[in-house]
Amino acid sequence: MLKALIFDVDGTLAETEDLHRQAFNGAFADLGLPWIWTPAFYSDLLRVMGGKERLAHYIETFHAEEAAALRPRMVEIHDRKTRLYGELVESGRLSLRPGIGRLIAEARAAGLTLAVATTTSRPNVDRLIAVNFPKGDAPFDVIASGDEAARKKPAPDVFDLALARLGVAPSEAIAFEDSVAGIRSALDAGLPVLATRSLYTESHRLEGAFSAVSDLGEPGAPHGHLSGHVWPGGVVTLAALRDWHTTATRGQT
Repeated sequence: MLKALIFDVDGTLAETEDLHRQAFNGAFADLGLPWIWTPAFYSDLLRVMGGKERLAHYIETFHAEEAAALRPRMVEIHDRKTRLYGELVESGRLSLRPGIGRLIAEARAAGLTLAVATTTSRPNVDRLIAVNFPKGDAPFDVIASGDEAARKKPAPDVFDLALARLGVAPSEAIAFEDSVAGIRSALDAGLPVLATRSLYTESHRLEGAFSAVSDLGEPGAPHGHLSGHVWPGGVVTLAALRDWHTTATRGQT
């Protein structure tokens, strides 16, 4: 039986990545650092999972001669970036991707449990949820964030943590991801993965996902099918997920 849905955040719940890029650039400017991350450059940096790890990689790779002096400033830079990102989110510049709100509502009404498994930090998750699920109507039973995982994606740690907190087996859940690293992470945790392509993962080969689509789709606004399982009407519904899950698990017995 399908008991839980587990969602990545950046690029999956919402197109957050460009706001992260803008927040990094804002932090650099505020702190007198002459750095600007363009969309193309940031797309390459996203191969490093986790904002703190991304910043450290950037400093060590592109400013190696200054790295010793810059390392002590990393906490200050990232804290400023997190604050600016929160302000961008709260200004209303970030909404859920197509189909996300609908599917979450369907799952909650049916009594499924919902979780987040992300490499981003907890304050970023909380702000996204607060803006898109107002009045304290937070839909997630469990949030496993990058701050809590020993290893970032593509390691399975954050999905393992989400599963443990939910109290479900990997065979009883489905993961939603948008990147190569995220898919690998979920698969290594034993989870089947449905992939949606985001703005910053257009070049990713979403291999390993049992289905890859442009987004979850809405009635009257179907998604684009990329590979794998085809969804009726171009919309991923809870009923269709349950049908796929029943067939997939029956084939494993």
